[in-house]
Amino acid sequence: MTAYHRLKEGRTALPSYGIIDAQSVKTQYASEERGIDGGKKVKGHKRHIVVDILGNLLYVRVHAANLSDTKSACDVLEGAACKFSSLEAFSGDAGYRGTAVEFTSTKLGMTLHISEKIEGKWAVLPKRWVVERTFSWLGHFRRLSKDFEILPATAENMI
Repeated sequence: MTAYHRLKEGRTALPSYGIIDAQSVKTQYASEERGIDGGKKVKGHKRHIVVDILGNLLYVRVHAANLSDTKSACDVLEGAACKFSSLEAFSGDAGYRGTAVEFTSTKLGMTLHISEKIEGKWAVLPKRWVVERTFSWLGHFRRLSKDFEILPATAENMI
């Protein structure tokens, strides 16, 4: 991410708001930190990303898929906050309630806004679609459609 792209879109050079989400992906080979995401029935890795409001990647973390979002998000949010001191708040879906919200407020001194689903109908949630669009962009690359890497650090570098 460069400051040029943010300035070109009429934003400040550094991001002030981060949006976090996770995606479970199948791994092709027996790799380190491999797990099963029981909710999605995926055996492999989980990609946690934090993006700015334009969808630019701010921070990436890859780990075993069996780790819960709310607990593993603490490391991701802390990493993003350390890398970008200009961040003031984050947004996440309902999977980040509890531990992640408490960690963000007590340890980081920031706010983690939780997006609530609109009951009774399908709707695009404000700001949440940005991180989903970034996952869609990643899925269009053959090398990132599945996780072919053995080491999680290599998978992070590929992203």
